[in-house]
Amino acid sequence: MTSASQPDPGDDRDGGLPPELEKLFKDLTGGAEIPPEVRQMLAGSGLGDLDPTVMASMAEQMKAMFSDEGGQDGFDDERATTIARQVSSAAGDPVVTERATTTVREAVRTADLWLDEVTDLAAPGLIGRAWSRAEWVEATMPRWADLVEPVADGVSHAVGAAMGKQLGRLGEGGLPEGLLPPGVNPAAMMGQMDGMLRRLHGNIFSAQAGQAIGHLATEVLTGCEPSLPLVASPSVVLVPHNVEAFARDNELEGGELTVHLAAREAARVRLFHAVPWLGPHLLAVVRDYARGIVIDTDAIEAQLATIDPSDPAAMSTALEGRLFAPPDRTPAQQQALTRLEATLALVEGWVDSVTARAVAGHLPNAGALDEIVRRRRAAGGPAEKTFGALVGLELRPRRLRDAVNLFAALEAAGGATLRDRAWSHPDVAPGAADLDDPLGYVERLSAPEADDFDAELESFLRGEGGSEQDHE
Repeated sequence: MTSASQPDPGDDRDGGLPPELEKLFKDLTGGAEIPPEVRQMLAGSGLGDLDPTVMASMAEQMKAMFSDEGGQDGFDDERATTIARQVSSAAGDPVVTERATTTVREAVRTADLWLDEVTDLAAPGLIGRAWSRAEWVEATMPRWADLVEPVADGVSHAVGAAMGKQLGRLGEGGLPEGLLPPGVNPAAMMGQMDGMLRRLHGNIFSAQAGQAIGHLATEVLTGCEPSLPLVASPSVVLVPHNVEAFARDNELEGGELTVHLAAREAARVRLFHAVPWLGPHLLAVVRDYARGIVIDTDAIEAQLATIDPSDPAAMSTALEGRLFAPPDRTPAQQQALTRLEATLALVEGWVDSVTARAVAGHLPNAGALDEIVRRRRAAGGPAEKTFGALVGLELRPRRLRDAVNLFAALEAAGGATLRDRAWSHPDVAPGAADLDDPLGYVERLSAPEADDFDAELESFLRGEGGSEQDHE
């Protein structure tokens, strides 16, 4: 056997390879020596010049990646948070000043008083908070994690399967000579690497999610602008840096815009607080849709065939925007999408109606501000882009006008009381069909005596009604 097969200790020094790297290679290949060609390639990369402490840390990270403790298979919220903060700060994220905090607090206090005059749905003790982009990322990431976890799991397993298929096709002779010990089949090796690959691609997905949320943080104006309960009562959050940029871009007076946005956000927070079933229902529908997403494994496989499997950056670039199959949805997923679109439209439709009532007579340019917000939303705002990046779903605002019309019809028939009664119980809340027939919904909701009769009849048929004599 040659000296290349059995190197003496001096080979590490002569070949320029740190002992940590030599040991790592042996650990990962069952004790095989580094082939001369691979040794030369690694030595030429400059690894021998690394500080021993840095090299040891890199080796530990690599071994952790191959071990069962190498990270999460699915969504890694810590990694996503770190990347989201980097993305949001790269665009500029100044510290919120005390003046901005005071302005937001007073705007929310004022808007809350105006809302008291137009709705009984309340959230006691609302507090206006001015957050930086980083603070918004930190506070909302747990909710984003809930939403994208089902997709992260699907991506991780689908990419791992596609990688296994690609390496399996290589056979024994498809890799550079000497890279693996003789007799080791790449396909068999993939079975041992499966956990590592799932974690690797879970990290890639988490990084892409972090980028999407980070970009959203640079544009979002308020805490719950995506119409999701991302921030819980009593906090009513505005992002002053983004509000100022939005005011400049649209040539608006900043103070009036701040109060208008505070009214919208306070209305959302009131709705999610006063209707406790609404937030969980909305999040459950988003998760139901996400679970039904089909990962386009053919597209993944085609992309992976063209890249270097050892380059995570190349993998991330190749997979971006190609994870989700064409929009041939299952019936269950289509039902979830219909419920999701309707519920989000109803939330924003109610917020539109209540905010318009609250600010009328108080803000000189209320009508113009309403129109600017509608245009921002209709053009496909940051929330829609983020949904598309995270769960392959592009929300369309086409049902918002229907929702506004429905709440306007309720107000016309029974004032604010009837309008808000739509949220009194999940069974009476409007759905997609009611957006198609708002007058029919108004008629049903306006007849409480009929509802009482139906409830009593149902109770009787279940054997719950009648006196004790009736049951003897």
